[in-house]
Amino acid sequence: MITQPAVGGADAELVNASLTEPEVFAELFDRYSAMLFRYASRRLGPEPAEDLVGETFLIAFSRRKSYDLAYPDARPWLFGILTKLISRHHRTEAARYRALLRAPIDHEVESPADRVAVGVSARAVRAELAGALAALPAKDRDVLLLIAWGDLTYEEAARALGIPVGTVRSRLNRGRRKVRAALGDTNPLEEE
Repeated sequence: MITQPAVGGADAELVNASLTEPEVFAELFDRYSAMLFRYASRRLGPEPAEDLVGETFLIAFSRRKSYDLAYPDARPWLFGILTKLISRHHRTEAARYRALLRAPIDHEVESPADRVAVGVSARAVRAELAGALAALPAKDRDVLLLIAWGDLTYEEAARALGIPVGTVRSRLNRGRRKVRAALGDTNPLEEE
């Protein structure tokens, strides 16, 4: 019987409880596996993403004794592990960006008219965007995508990558500047 913490407890409580009751760790998988999968899938595609998410949780489980319980949210820790695994698959990621040139757009919009407008705008810059992402240094790309696709804050991205927040800010600024330049200093989704 699982006695602590209650389902819905802070991640740090779950990690701590899993030291004596390993099955408690499954709650973290339930909470974050879909989020991690979406992030990895956008970077590498669904097949390697599934494997890497599983590997992320295996690594996290084996390292749970070293988790800093001062941080109640385990997302940055898990994203950090996953990002390091993704960095080993750099060639696959670059190939994924090239494939995005040929793939349909995979995000939700509210109406058919919005879908058409977003689709036309996105297709118009897909090659430039994919090229800009592929051309970014891996460290800059990791920060940019953790924030854009992983929905992490600057502080969470810093924790995930084990770098200072100031470094996150400078890498994000550099990455955004390079992507913006590749798109002709415009955001096609904001243009009328």
